[in-house]
Amino acid sequence: MRFFGMTAVAAALLLACSVPTTATPPRYDHIVCVIEENHSAQQVMGSPFFASLAARGAFFSHAYAVTHPSQPNYIALFSGSTQGVTDDNLHDITAPNLATSLLSAGLSFAGYSEGLPSAGYRGFTSGRYVRKHNPWASFTNAPDAVNLPFTDFPGADYTLLPTVSIVVPNLDNDMHDGSVAAGDAWLQNNLDGFVRWAVDHNSLFIVTFDECAGTDPVAMTPIATILVGARVRQGTYDSPITLYSILRMLEDAYNLPYLGEEKSAPGISGIWE
Repeated sequence: MRFFGMTAVAAALLLACSVPTTATPPRYDHIVCVIEENHSAQQVMGSPFFASLAARGAFFSHAYAVTHPSQPNYIALFSGSTQGVTDDNLHDITAPNLATSLLSAGLSFAGYSEGLPSAGYRGFTSGRYVRKHNPWASFTNAPDAVNLPFTDFPGADYTLLPTVSIVVPNLDNDMHDGSVAAGDAWLQNNLDGFVRWAVDHNSLFIVTFDECAGTDPVAMTPIATILVGARVRQGTYDSPITLYSILRMLEDAYNLPYLGEEKSAPGISGIWE
């Protein structure tokens, strides 16, 4: 075999170190996705923990929300559609969603909301918890058993996690009302253990945002989206993706049916080893 511009030894080393990527994500044992609030990538990527996540995983520099305000974005990521919701008010929805898809496939789901006063709680607010940031509470066909407080997150034994989890910090820690620094620190203090564990245990961590700042155009202002874990190739990727792309990736990983608009969303590819 002849290689121009390099010795045979160098070429062999290059081939040995090159790991091909695949188009579809692995079938992970556990995926944890954290949703933060109302900031652009530019506003948060200088934070220490976000920077460390990007250094360890795949950072998408052109990731975008779906709409304003917050609630329709959460609903879109969870169900493949905004379900006609255009505000942050209380809505009861019956439509296929990520939880029902996973449960129908014999897999498991849980949403962990910081400040949720009790499992299955569907009230509008409680302290620093708000239902508008908890989409599974708005779907009447999502069982109460999947709607859990963050205190139930199994930090001592990650093998107890369901197949897919979504974690939502409270208003002080998701950067909605609190500072970027506080949100960055909360994420590190509460999820870095899982991030480190995931790499060697066929698992994946995702962090993204519901939307950019409320006055910024969602189609032009990137939100920070980072994936870290097993078989993820580190790097910065400029392929455009949306919140629908994250749902599509979750469905692709477990061969679940597409629920709606994520079917035509850009797929997340080129990062899987």
